[in-house]
Amino acid sequence: MRIGVLGSGEVGRTVAAGLAAAGHEVVLGTRDPTSADLLDPLPPRRTCADALVSGEWCPSTKCHSRLIHNGDMTKETWTAVDDYVTALLVRPDDALTGAQDRADEAGLPSIAVSPPQGKLLHLLVRASGARSVLEFGTLAGYSTIWLARALPEGGRVVTLELEQRHADVAAANLERAGVADRVEIKVGRAIDTLPQLTGPFDLFFIDADKDSGTEYFRGALELSRPGSLIIVDNVVRRGQVADPDNDDPAVRGTRRLFDAIAAEPRVSATVVQTVGSKGYDGLAFALVTG
Repeated sequence: MRIGVLGSGEVGRTVAAGLAAAGHEVVLGTRDPTSADLLDPLPPRRTCADALVSGEWCPSTKCHSRLIHNGDMTKETWTAVDDYVTALLVRPDDALTGAQDRADEAGLPSIAVSPPQGKLLHLLVRASGARSVLEFGTLAGYSTIWLARALPEGGRVVTLELEQRHADVAAANLERAGVADRVEIKVGRAIDTLPQLTGPFDLFFIDADKDSGTEYFRGALELSRPGSLIIVDNVVRRGQVADPDNDDPAVRGTRRLFDAIAAEPRVSATVVQTVGSKGYDGLAFALVTG
């Protein structure tokens, strides 16, 4: 397979070397649309970087395959790796797979975390020693099960869900998973529910509407303590978060969230980009330091 790699610097060459070792034909290029090392001069306002974000074919006449991006061909590979890792290391049981099945049967949106991401949340709870977790966005309770199972004796999860129908499906799934006794589902707008909660919570998982991400982050911060960890899902938006001119509400909401995190002196934060069966996205991590 012929693959174009954007960036001819050290990182680009490292990526290219790995792809070549895997048997691919690799051509290095740059983000400069006039560069001669990979790209023909491109039409005005169209560059390989545009194709990278939009998921199109590279517009260069010299590049006859997809760039490394969120195209269907690449997602197939990411999904295959997720399936491999899930079978080998994650190994979800009947309660977890059943929760996903019942969400599908109920017509809930297919937006839960993937099995490897669920296991990551589980490990973060265990590694941090968290005893109390606040989750924004229950859906069918898939991530809630992962979180609840990681808690020590006496631990608790409070999970906030807007839709009663989603909460009903989640409650049944939590019961089947044997964790209903350590989970409290609160139904309603999270913004309205937050003032009713008593902290501190040790870990927060924010996986709800992106327009309100800043408000959720600030609410979590008020219910935190030094050492609490705030995790926010879906923050890369297929790379669109880097585009200041993108007018998608979810992208604009995520950029506002990033601005709020950056301006907050009480946290130390980073973002990790992710690929997998859910596509190209990422997670934000903010450690409360003061």
